[in-house]
Amino acid sequence: MRLRDETERVLRAWNAHEVNRGGSPIIDFDCRPGGPEPEPAPDRLAVHRRLAELRADAAGPVAARLDADLAYLGALLGERPPLGDYVRRTQGCGTAGWPEEYVAERRDRARAALSGLGIGWGPGANAELREVEGRLDVRDAPDAIRQAAAELEPAVREATGTTTGYTLTIETAEVDAYWAYWLDGAGHDVRLRLNLPNVEFTESGARQFALHEVLGHGLQSASFTERAAAEDVPWVRLLSVHAPHQVLLEGLAQAWPLFLLPDDAVLAARVRLGHYVQLVLAQVHRAINDGTPAAECAAHLRAAVPWMADKTVAGYLADRGTSPVHRSYMWAYPAGMDWFAALAEAGGETARTVLRAAYRAPLTPSDLAALWPDGPAIGGPGAPAALPR
Repeated sequence: MRLRDETERVLRAWNAHEVNRGGSPIIDFDCRPGGPEPEPAPDRLAVHRRLAELRADAAGPVAARLDADLAYLGALLGERPPLGDYVRRTQGCGTAGWPEEYVAERRDRARAALSGLGIGWGPGANAELREVEGRLDVRDAPDAIRQAAAELEPAVREATGTTTGYTLTIETAEVDAYWAYWLDGAGHDVRLRLNLPNVEFTESGARQFALHEVLGHGLQSASFTERAAAEDVPWVRLLSVHAPHQVLLEGLAQAWPLFLLPDDAVLAARVRLGHYVQLVLAQVHRAINDGTPAAECAAHLRAAVPWMADKTVAGYLADRGTSPVHRSYMWAYPAGMDWFAALAEAGGETARTVLRAAYRAPLTPSDLAALWPDGPAIGGPGAPAALPR
């Protein structure tokens, strides 16, 4: 595994360089912590040259990871390849999109779920759902999340077969960014950050937080750590949001309630609504990158998701159109959510196999497709890039 180890060394040096210059980390979860502090890389070009040298001799999972790193680093250096090429190299899936009829079908399912709770479709739908979910004071959120994680952990462990332990730290932040919560960490130490300006806490939301971040990303990453310590695994043991395992991580994290709590009508409504919103965001993600004016994209998003504020819409468009990391990473949400929602609905032995495999290794979209050959196309079966009229 010399090439894998050298790849990890270069990625750690790159990460140190970015952090030292005040940028975002390259590594989001370290599945092989320990060892001396890396010497920061001198600059991005030096990193790019060394990664390209390694790619010439790489194969398998290391080659796929190096492709993602080179594409993302190229974007940081000023490259702007077509969206389909960029996402294929980073997230490992296509950007064909979903037909208008399918998006409408998912919208109708979300509307029906809201209607079952006595909530109409319109500008107040999200606020009304928050009330039904049971609002929580921000100061009570950490304890509520911990309690929900403790209650749901046995079910996640039974579904995945993992016996890994983890330690959870919950911190708060106030950042002018799109995210409401974020998880990172190393080894078995998991840190959950709550971005107070962007997050609304509810009792149902605490269960969703617990499944998505703590028992999804946290326990999953700790499980990868344990396997990497026990075996000489073939994959790079550093997780990054621009790499092709992200479709797995974000897809399953969003869909977990559909596997474990299908009879929780309130939580199911939130997840169904989230699925529809992600498909709409995928439409504008493709459109803004295809040259559609921002005003047209914003009008489409506001019409399709009438409770979304202008500030939120503006942030989503800028992230998907101009940010090297989010132009790649944000596609993992609709691509992963749609595939795992379909898997939850299909159920059966295939779903059980995928869930267990998902906590053993950072699977790529190709790995997922191999586990479920009859599943939907990851990234959509195809649709025009132009926004529907």
